Amino acid sequence: MKERLYIAEMLRAQKKHISFHTPGHKRAGADITELGYSDCLLSPSGVLKKAQEDIARILGAKRSFLLTDGSTSGVFSMLWALKATGARSVAAPVFSHPSVFHACKAFGLGIVPVFQHTQFGIPAQPSFQEAEAALAKADALLLTSPDYYGNFPDLAAISALCKGENKPLVLDGAHGGHLHFVPALYAGSYADLWVDGVHKSLPALTQGAVVSAKSEEWAKPLQEGVTMFRTSSPSYPIMASVEYAVKYPRNEELECAADAFKRQYGCVKNADWSKLLLPFGANCNAAQRDLERHGVYPEFNDGNYLMFYLSPCTKKGELKQLGKLLGRLPRGGVAENAPAGAIPMYREEK
Repeated sequence: MKERLYIAEMLRAQKKHISFHTPGHKRAGADITELGYSDCLLSPSGVLKKAQEDIARILGAKRSFLLTDGSTSGVFSMLWALKATGARSVAAPVFSHPSVFHACKAFGLGIVPVFQHTQFGIPAQPSFQEAEAALAKADALLLTSPDYYGNFPDLAAISALCKGENKPLVLDGAHGGHLHFVPALYAGSYADLWVDGVHKSLPALTQGAVVSAKSEEWAKPLQEGVTMFRTSSPSYPIMASVEYAVKYPRNEELECAADAFKRQYGCVKNADWSKLLLPFGANCNAAQRDLERHGVYPEFNDGNYLMFYLSPCTKKGELKQLGKLLGRLPRGGVAENAPAGAIPMYREEK
């Protein structure tokens, strides 16, 4: 059954009118504010309520909240929910997103660093033992799943650990919004609280995201956090694109093509089909320049690797074109350690 797109339907049905409301460009269209027919994100009762209910159902959540400020506001909201329910410290990997450390500092939450080593320049996900050791000293555990390199922690074992310790598991799934089709890899299958950066790997506008709670117990403090840290002037085009993206169909043909591409072109092995990681070592910058001369732009160059980020909207022909260009580019050996400054890392303040 095809899902309805409630926000987009409302915007298409919009009638021409004279604007004595924000935004200041005063033009009719999708970029509107909360009006009589467009619902209000602060207390939704119409199309936004229906959209959030559908998104929660699709993602396996009790409650989901639309975000137009990216995953960062979701991270702040989740950590606020921990603070509001009595947490004093959070165990988090040293290579977590900066928003994790910023939120903990803002809320006065202590950080128990979860050790991560690097191998061939790539931060390894924390092992079960490393997570267990840190969690013993903290009130909650926050992990990144998947990380920027397409790797995952041992979600099943770590989720069981947190349940056994009666401590919440929070997952920064900013790079995993496309994985709700794959329950074994999806953050929402394991976490009490999680955020999906929908705009990163699904067809949503930049800054579109969703933060979710698995139970009503967590939904209330999460909503409190969302109310504080989400903008009070949400973008309707972004919200409509988030609903569209979450309801976008799976592209299994492309997923298979991506896996075949990885094998053919020597990509680093990972479990996330959307992230193609190719080692170029000292030739990274030259390879990037060559690709960009041909109109091909990778997601990042960390000095060791070029990473190419796919989504269900990527065309198989584009993959073939990338393969032809890559086939003639020289590779170089990668450094054991990540280049200085290439990856943000937690550093305890003195």
